[in-house]
Amino acid sequence: MFYPYLLGRNHFRVPDLYVPQGQTWLAPELDTPPRRPRIIAPMSSFLRLQTVMVYVRDQDLSLQFYVDKLGFTLIVDAELPDGTRWIALAPSEGSAMLGLIAPQVGSESYQLIGRQTQVIFLAEDVHAKLAEWSRNGIRFHEVPLGADWIAGVFAMFEDLDGNTFAVVGYDAATRQIEEARRVASAKLEAERRSAQELEIAKQVQRRLFPQTEPRAGSLDYSGICIQAQQVGGDYYDFLALGPDRVGLVIGDIAGKGIAGALLMASLQAHLRSQCANTIDKPLTLLPSVNRLFYENTGDSAYATLFFAEYNAQQQRLTYANCGHPAALLLRRNGTLERLESTCTVLGLFPEWSCVIEDVSFLPGDLLIVHTDGVSEACDVSGEEFGDERLVESVHRHRHLGSEALVAELVNEVRRFAPNEQQDDITLIAAKLS
Repeated sequence: MFYPYLLGRNHFRVPDLYVPQGQTWLAPELDTPPRRPRIIAPMSSFLRLQTVMVYVRDQDLSLQFYVDKLGFTLIVDAELPDGTRWIALAPSEGSAMLGLIAPQVGSESYQLIGRQTQVIFLAEDVHAKLAEWSRNGIRFHEVPLGADWIAGVFAMFEDLDGNTFAVVGYDAATRQIEEARRVASAKLEAERRSAQELEIAKQVQRRLFPQTEPRAGSLDYSGICIQAQQVGGDYYDFLALGPDRVGLVIGDIAGKGIAGALLMASLQAHLRSQCANTIDKPLTLLPSVNRLFYENTGDSAYATLFFAEYNAQQQRLTYANCGHPAALLLRRNGTLERLESTCTVLGLFPEWSCVIEDVSFLPGDLLIVHTDGVSEACDVSGEEFGDERLVESVHRHRHLGSEALVAELVNEVRRFAPNEQQDDITLIAAKLS
């Protein structure tokens, strides 16, 4: 007679456990005392038992049996390319599946119907599971049976075709199941808290973006930030600098996710606080922001920034480009000017100075400021959207109002790069009517 023996933690081998009606199965004496299950160290690569094949005569009837009687869950019911119907089911709290195969009559596989499957199910409470299945009409062999080899009990049962399975339960497994549930519950709770905290962070960051648009003559301006993750490191802002004066700001933090969002909030706070103190001194404003950002962040933290002040009375645009992608200034006559970097990035150096540039900004002119998430968005082949496509898009939609223009530019980027977004997409458009 064959008997099951332990291979490792929760792993058993049962060459033949079929017990004829009326006979009792007894575990044979072992040459050595029973040992505790051997814990197998986790492998470096992922591996799990996926599917065990069970041969049946009628897949529809067997499917109904496993779902209705045993409480299994249907995972797959599909037709394979060769016309074979593939049904896969899984027990509750199980990752391995049973595959129900209906072989051709007379085939070698057909002869395997009604045999010992060598499949063992592990139950937390064997007696409760057997009582549940008995009420559903499941046939068993001599249940429950004591098994010294596991210090627990086991039972044998059949499906509609006489395929025989074993179900076992023992104290060590129950403790492991309870521990696994505790760990899983703790993991779910941690994930729930993390998701809740992330949602709060998302709402907080959303409030950091401008909630109002200060009026500055006939300037029509709008901005948008579409984050690659729930929170991100891109930043844009509109600052009230006085009568008919508005500050247009866009920044890109080195970092993504929570880390980038925290740095973004820090930069926004420094910029707004210093703007209140040095509202008429842009040459003083940005060095002060740099100093605070440097002193309150890590050694590798930095940000690119484009800061521009529009003065409606003078129709002038005063700006500093701190290592940021060049802004696009499209003139009314169609000529394009690029507002390139005037100084290095913020936050890397304690002593830092910037150069302020000044350009006219007249009716019909259009300013586009963006982060590299726009120009570096890639299509399926890895090609970037690029500055040329952006310039073409700006020319094509320049007649639109700022809000509609921003939306169209974003749509073009997304059509070009339909895959998962890899970086924050942030844009500001400003035009004079």
